[in-house]
Amino acid sequence: MAGVPEKARFFLERAVPQLREFEAKGIFTTDEIRALVRKRTDFEHLVLSPGNKSTDWLNYAAWEKSLETLRAKRCRRLQIRASSKHTGQGRIFGILERAVNRHPGNIELWKEYLAYAKDMKATKRYRKVMTRALRMHPTKPELWVLAGRRSASNGDMQAARGFFMRGARFCSRDATVWLEYARCEMEWLGRMDAKKGKKGGTERALQEQAEHSDDEIKFPEEDSDDDEVDVDTQLVLPDPENSTTKRVFDEEATKQLEGNPALDGAIPLAIFDIATKQPFFSPSTAEQFFDLFASFGAVSAQAQIVRHVLESMTRQYPNDPATCFCHIRQPLIDVGANTPSYPKALREALTHLKSSLSTTNDRSRLAEKVRSWIEPILASEDLDPGIRIVLEHTVQSLHKP
Repeated sequence: MAGVPEKARFFLERAVPQLREFEAKGIFTTDEIRALVRKRTDFEHLVLSPGNKSTDWLNYAAWEKSLETLRAKRCRRLQIRASSKHTGQGRIFGILERAVNRHPGNIELWKEYLAYAKDMKATKRYRKVMTRALRMHPTKPELWVLAGRRSASNGDMQAARGFFMRGARFCSRDATVWLEYARCEMEWLGRMDAKKGKKGGTERALQEQAEHSDDEIKFPEEDSDDDEVDVDTQLVLPDPENSTTKRVFDEEATKQLEGNPALDGAIPLAIFDIATKQPFFSPSTAEQFFDLFASFGAVSAQAQIVRHVLESMTRQYPNDPATCFCHIRQPLIDVGANTPSYPKALREALTHLKSSLSTTNDRSRLAEKVRSWIEPILASEDLDPGIRIVLEHTVQSLHKP
């Protein structure tokens, strides 16, 4: 069996043609080539040694990326157009592939591999790596979130929902996937609301969602000849670029989409309702949902969704500081501190604060939450003097019995 020096020599010799190109075209000097060969040799011996760490592979890949960036800059300065970038990219891909094979349990290596494939727009490789990563780490919420958000960013909400729902089944220890699923749906609602002002915008957007169904994880039929199937798990990520058929709505079907409950926030509400029945759900989780929904002021269904969350929190945790804190902030959602409606909303919020301080089961914790919320507002230099006096007095009175 070959030792570390022999293995290192094998990988180093594969880079010789590129080094000759560097020298022949004057991209790097002879001394620079010697220096990078020594550096590369050190890295190869380090990552091939028995005690190698995942950080060694990450550092190796980062160094190769910097070398590729320097090569590209010099080629532009020297106006060299014949130097191909694919050789350098292929070497980086090779290092990352070896890294995940050597440390398959390290999630950071998989994320770095996926990030580089995304940056290089290597769609097929990204799909294959994502399939392997999800198979290896089905309980890692960040991977499901990456897959879901990538599909959503490509305009394929059907595939994104598929990823998030599968991730929710596997990742039941915390609310990460659920929160990101809700965020993704709120972003979709925001896009739909933005299109409502355009003629046929909403109907056209819904058609697009129905048509793009080629980027989700599927379990193929037994007779399938899809060349993207992972033979170990029969898990496949079809390529949307190779799709030849699309389902198109006719005029009658389009009319039936009007008043679609999905546009009224039905999906985020369903996500929250199902999350309330999960083992991880708690007052702090409910507060996270409240904060998430409250951040989407451009969504027309926001008020209804926030109200639903508060009603649920009141039923389950009526006197918890998280519930009280959300009730206090509700009147001020999407109300700027320098707008004419702010004083009235602040008056209502302070009324809720007064009643909550007397009913909460943890007054000190609620007071700390309110103080951490008010202090950034007081830090604003253009805050109205009258409002500043009221808020400063509120902060001072929080710790009074």
